[in-house]
Amino acid sequence: MWNALVDVERWPQWTASMRSVTRLGTEPFGPDGRVRIEQPRLPPMIWQVTRFEPGVSFTWVSERGGVRTEAFHRLVQGTDGLSVELGTAQTGPLAWLIGILYGRLTRRYIGMEAQGLKRFCESPG
Repeated sequence: MWNALVDVERWPQWTASMRSVTRLGTEPFGPDGRVRIEQPRLPPMIWQVTRFEPGVSFTWVSERGGVRTEAFHRLVQGTDGLSVELGTAQTGPLAWLIGILYGRLTRRYIGMEAQGLKRFCESPG
């Protein structure tokens, strides 16, 4: 599951919440890595990895218009197997407004990403 999670440029193959994900730079995805993400109904955003624990989790941050969005991706080993936890947090003077305008869409996209990753990882081959 980790390999699929950090192969960010392939995300559009398993989740409709992503139109394109492009790594910026030539280094492998990891600490300080940057990507450009295009999603339906949202402006393109540049995300920078701020925390990276190989095989376990990564967090990235994007800033635009006075709002800082932090998104985490974490694998968790439970009694019934491996699962993924995804989430976001927004801060800044306009975070409340972005939450009102885009909160439902963000939650929907997070759900699509989790389900898409699950289907991709469970599919044969």
